[in-house]
Amino acid sequence: MKPDEIKKLDAYFKRTLNPLVVVKARPRKNDSAEVYLGEEFLGLVYVDDEDGDRSYNFSMAILDVDL
Repeated sequence: MKPDEIKKLDAYFKRTLNPLVVVKARPRKNDSAEVYLGEEFLGLVYVDDEDGDRSYNFSMAILDVDL
């Protein structure tokens, strides 16, 4: 993911979810970015380029021990 995309996603997550959310580039990966709430890892956001339309998918795993 390009740095300008990460900045836009970071602003979107801050605006829609929580101002403490941070989107960070992943080392050695360019198709996704990491999403954190403070220091807590929340999940990954992936780029989807199918059919010429660019979109983003946010994936968050919830462990049963966290419930």
